[in-house]
Amino acid sequence: MKILIADDHRLVIEAVKVKLAELGPDVEFKTALSVDELRREATEDLDLALIDITMPGAAGHQHIAELRERLPALPIIVLSGVEDPDVMRAAIELGALGYIPKAYSPDVMLSAVRLVLAGGVFVPQMMLSGIASPATTPPRVAEPAGEARAASLDQLRSLLTERQIDVLRLLSEGKPNKLIARDLGISEGTVKIHLAAIFRALDVRNRTEAVVAARGLAGL
Repeated sequence: MKILIADDHRLVIEAVKVKLAELGPDVEFKTALSVDELRREATEDLDLALIDITMPGAAGHQHIAELRERLPALPIIVLSGVEDPDVMRAAIELGALGYIPKAYSPDVMLSAVRLVLAGGVFVPQMMLSGIASPATTPPRVAEPAGEARAASLDQLRSLLTERQIDVLRLLSEGKPNKLIARDLGISEGTVKIHLAAIFRALDVRNRTEAVVAARGLAGL
């Protein structure tokens, strides 16, 4: 497994390398201290990239978007000291599969990396809290006629089957398709079919938006 760590602090890079070495004896690392080095080191043989936002040569999230366009199959995780939920959401919307604040512990980082490598998406709790507070801004779901209304668990049951609600609950726990399938005793293909139906019902575009909606629903 080959992992690229892009950060302008060598101490951060070395600390991340030490922790991610726990993934297995076959882990290899490439590093980049600037966006120019990131462009050079980002190659098709990578299995994962952890990238800081505020690197020399960075212009907002442009280097994330550029890497996503160049290597669309490469899992990208943003590792940053920025804890603004809007910044986190923007990175996820660009295609990053995770956002790990540097304030988090090394063990949380390792768990997040394992989740992403297993096909999941890591969304920090502070991002979910910053997007919507259930007490003030309830999530919205799509009416059959296309008009939005406040979501509740009862209303959700009028849109989804009980099995789809089970899938949504496990998705909100950060589980990838493989684990959802195992827990429910169904195939990964069936999980994908349920997810497509959930996305349509909640009027969301991806797993991350579905998780945000799910966290605001009673019992999920």
